[in-house]
Amino acid sequence: MTSSSVRGAALWSIGAQYIAFAVQFVVSVIISRYFLTPPEMGLYSIALSAAMMVSVLQDFGISRFVAGERHLSDAQIETCFSVSLIFALGIGLLILALAWPVAQFYGNARLTPLLVIIAGSYLVVPFGIVPSAMLQRRMDYQSLFQVNVGAAIINAVFSLGLAWAGYSAFALAWAAVAQQGARALIGQWRSGIRPPFPPRLKGVGPILRFGSNSSLLHISGAIGTRSPDLVIGRILTLTAVGLFSRASSLAAQLQMLVSGAVDGVFYPAFARLRDEEADLAAPYQRVVAAYSAATWPAMAFLAAAATPIVLMLYGARWAGVAPLLAWIAIGQVFMSALPLHVELPILLGRIRQLVFLNLLDTAASIGLLLLGAMLGLEAAAASRVGYGILWFVIYAGLLQRLTGFAWRNMLGIYAQGLIAALATVAPLLAVYRWVASPEAVGFALLSLSAIAGVLAWLAVIYTLRHPVRLEINAIVQAMWAKRPGRNATSSA
Repeated sequence: MTSSSVRGAALWSIGAQYIAFAVQFVVSVIISRYFLTPPEMGLYSIALSAAMMVSVLQDFGISRFVAGERHLSDAQIETCFSVSLIFALGIGLLILALAWPVAQFYGNARLTPLLVIIAGSYLVVPFGIVPSAMLQRRMDYQSLFQVNVGAAIINAVFSLGLAWAGYSAFALAWAAVAQQGARALIGQWRSGIRPPFPPRLKGVGPILRFGSNSSLLHISGAIGTRSPDLVIGRILTLTAVGLFSRASSLAAQLQMLVSGAVDGVFYPAFARLRDEEADLAAPYQRVVAAYSAATWPAMAFLAAAATPIVLMLYGARWAGVAPLLAWIAIGQVFMSALPLHVELPILLGRIRQLVFLNLLDTAASIGLLLLGAMLGLEAAAASRVGYGILWFVIYAGLLQRLTGFAWRNMLGIYAQGLIAALATVAPLLAVYRWVASPEAVGFALLSLSAIAGVLAWLAVIYTLRHPVRLEINAIVQAMWAKRPGRNATSSA
């Protein structure tokens, strides 16, 4: 594995992430501003969260098994595909069975048909799991680009078309079905992997053993991730769910835009380092440096710019999202300080310890959320900051032992990331102090503040000689080498 191959894979993954993000972001803005109200968005969020609590076994660890297994045979691939299909059928039926009880629990009959449609989307999911995992294993991120971008476009077409036709929250549910169908078809086309017929279960033991431990992680993770919408929906109102869901979704989208694209690249990359018995401390510190240098400034700016961003994108009826977004974005800073917290323990055979820590993580998330929700919606959002701090404490020791990084080096990396974040938001905070209040900041002023923030960020990165400057230099050099006319000039 060379740094250039990882960088090339990352560029394809980042490109797909950016385009998919742009499509999804534009669709979410249009739907929120013109079609769906906060209560309607809250209704869909509750249905999706309830379904995802059940669907955590959908993947059954198959994606990570396929991408990280040392020696993967064709027979194992067929068995993985068969297992995913069997689990999909069971999960789809379980969601159907729970549709009416969930609607009764929340006192809203519209949840029943919503959950029925969402159950249909989960029946389609397994047809894309193994093909995408194989593309990831091969580090064929050009094909994954087509899978992710194609699925995002199909989702956008169905979401907007059905919302315009008056389907309300049901537009998002049907769009999810179409998106999973597109993901499966494109993935099978690009990978050449087809569902086996008849299904094959020979040699299922290793897959089930890996999947059983992995599923505990999925269950715990899903409870922690999806519980906010369910808890707020029960304690507060549908409007509160809609506002909180929009805030957490916007923060998560930006986090994925900035750093999430390379998560899938680093998993097979570290698997190869493991197989080569290479030292992990230096590579992991570079990953942390890249995450903190990119994610922390982005989240800091999102928190500072929450009010003008929400008002410009969604309009005054969504103004309540702004204070929630600020708290959630700050919480994301802590949760991006230790990347690959799930992937590395799995790769290095510490999955049982990871499960235990994940259970602690989930308990902390739900406990703080319940306390916050009892005090009000903004307190529930503020609880995400306390949860982020506890999350860091829970996983820090394990990752230090697995990679062997030095805390002195890590604290230096964090200090540089913090300085870069402060430099990024400084121009916007100066605007608030001397030019206009957050409510009065328009698109032009916010854009100028963002540009000034990026320039300040670059100045800090190069002044402090931050490791991420090397990646910036490499990307710029690659783009310069591929500029129009370069090849003709070189050949002449």
